[in-house]
Amino acid sequence: MKNSEVKELSTKELMERLENENGNLLSLRMNHKISDLDNPQQIKESKRFIARLKTELRKRELNETKS
Repeated sequence: MKNSEVKELSTKELMERLENENGNLLSLRMNHKISDLDNPQQIKESKRFIARLKTELRKRELNETKS
């Protein structure tokens, strides 16, 4: 998902996606510990996506406090 698509999501949708991605990252890490993943790059991509979501949530939070 691109940054422009993340910006279009509502705050509630961002929170839901963040919870889902955190769960996904946890399962990826556990699966990687048990047996190697086909694509270990997925862990890195998942972490970056979580960072994008958190950044957008923080931007919205700061904009609300300024207003």
